Amino acid sequence: MSTRAHILTAIAGVVMTLFILRLVGRQQLRSKYALLWLTIGVLALPLALWPNLLVEVSDWFGVAYAPTTFLLFAIAFLLLIVIHLSRELSQVETNLRSVAEDLAVLRASVETENRR
Repeated sequence: MSTRAHILTAIAGVVMTLFILRLVGRQQLRSKYALLWLTIGVLALPLALWPNLLVEVSDWFGVAYAPTTFLLFAIAFLLLIVIHLSRELSQVETNLRSVAEDLAVLRASVETENRR
């Protein structure tokens, strides 16, 4: 990658970090998710600081084209995020069902009391 690309990567990392912190400050993003994205930013920072790191990692994995390695790691990371969010969504749906059932019982109880 060229020096210009590395500078652009570093700037994008800083902008992403500031954006994540802004979302947390406005309470639009929970801190556990902010920590996840900030960790990814920190892990991507070496790619901007050491130009040949991705090439060396690709050589170590036996990948001929370095951007393929980056895309492979990005896809694996996104897959893990999707699995994690699916798990969280399942828990939310279970909790929502429980709350809805409790509300239905409570409403039935209130209606029974009002009829007396």
